[in-house]
Amino acid sequence: MAPARGGPQLLYTGIRVRDIPRSLRFYRSLGFREKFRGKMEHGGVYVHLVYPGYAHRLELNYYPRSNPYYEPIRPGTELDHIGFYVPDLARWLSLLRRRHIPLRLTFDEGRQRIAYVRDPDGIWLEFFGTAPAKEPVARRRTRAPRRTRSRRKGRK
Repeated sequence: MAPARGGPQLLYTGIRVRDIPRSLRFYRSLGFREKFRGKMEHGGVYVHLVYPGYAHRLELNYYPRSNPYYEPIRPGTELDHIGFYVPDLARWLSLLRRRHIPLRLTFDEGRQRIAYVRDPDGIWLEFFGTAPAKEPVARRRTRAPRRTRSRRKGRK
């Protein structure tokens, strides 16, 4: 069955890890390759891994204790979130609101707009797409100083 046009495409699954280097060694030993990595604005680190030939990604997330999303990892709590790419995110978020699904967190990170909801069992679902272009800041027009002609002595 083909996905509905414009619907969410499962792109990756995010898991919380205690030690990024240790987890990378493990997943690399299974054949995963690092696609990209980055730092979160709130101090966390993420690494996207892919297995050759497959589109689905595995995202490793590390949150230091100072991070607002930090929670102690207990067995069975390592699933951090499931990430879905949505081509028309504004339309998708509107649909969620009409269905009374509360958005828990929405923010822009670079060129991405990211929104989170929780499923009935408390699992975070991330929906992301391209953030709308920022409105250009209107420049305040200032009047240019009037130029006056000055005649130098000795010139005709």
